[in-house]
Amino acid sequence: MRILFLGDIVGPPGIIFLKKALPSLIAHERIDCVIANAENAANGSGLTSTLYRRVREAGVDLVTLGDHIYKKAEIIATLTKEERVCKPANFPANAPGREFALARMKDGTQVAVISLLGRTFMRSVDCPFAAADRVLQSLPADVRVVVVDMHAEATADKYLMGHHLKGRVSAVLGTHTHVPTADEQILPGGTAFICDVGMSGPYDSILGRRIDRVMSTTVTFVPSAFDVAEGDPRLSGVVFEVEAATGKATSIRRVMLDEKGLAALPASGIV
Repeated sequence: MRILFLGDIVGPPGIIFLKKALPSLIAHERIDCVIANAENAANGSGLTSTLYRRVREAGVDLVTLGDHIYKKAEIIATLTKEERVCKPANFPANAPGREFALARMKDGTQVAVISLLGRTFMRSVDCPFAAADRVLQSLPADVRVVVVDMHAEATADKYLMGHHLKGRVSAVLGTHTHVPTADEQILPGGTAFICDVGMSGPYDSILGRRIDRVMSTTVTFVPSAFDVAEGDPRLSGVVFEVEAATGKATSIRRVMLDEKGLAALPASGIV
C-alpha cells in the first residue's frame, strides 16, 4: 500500500490548498492512506473541531498533533470522541485524547498512527521511548502497519527514535521544524525514516509566519503578532510504500506540490 504523510498544516493557506490539491495528489500518486499533522491549522497554532472536519473531508484519513494540541480548547471534545486523531502518547495519562489513532482502509488493512513529542528544547513530557513501547504493546494484534509522527526539535531525538523502533514500525517520520530534510531512508528491518517532512502551508514566509513581522521582532526586539503568511502555498511530505501483510516499508521519497505542480498534473490524475 502507498501512504502519504503530510507535514504540519499551517493556517488558512494550508487548509485551503489541502482541500484544493489533495484529491489530485491522491489520484496521481495512487495513495491508499493519508496521514497529516494538523497542529498548526488554526491560524498557526492549534486545531479546532471545524478545521478537523475540513481536514478529514479533504481526504486525510488520520490526524496527528503536537505541542500546540490544546491551544484551542474546543478540540478537547473532538479528541475524546474521534478515533482518527491522537495526542502525543508521552503526554500524561489524564491529558485529553487517545494514545493512537486507527483507521481501516478500503482493502481492509488497518493503519495505526502514534504521535510522540521530543524532549530536547521542548516542553517537559514523559519519556517518548517508553511511551512508544507501551502503545505498541496495546495495539490490536492484527495491526501491522504502524506510523510514528516524531514531533521534535532535535534531529538526534528523531534519529534515536528511528533506531529504537526500526523493524517494529512501518515508519518514523519527523515533524515540527517545518523544514523538509533530505535524509529519507529505509532503516534495517523495514522502517521508513526522515528527520522532517516539512510543512503544508505558505512558503513565502518564515516557517509559515509573515516575514516582515518575524524580521521586525528579530531585529528590534519589539514584539509583534506573528501572523500566518499567505503566499506560495504548498503540500509537503513523503510517500512511502508498505507491505500490508508485514508492515515493512519498501520505499520512501519526498513530495512537494505547489500551484504550478498542481496545474501540471495529468487531467486524469493517473500516471
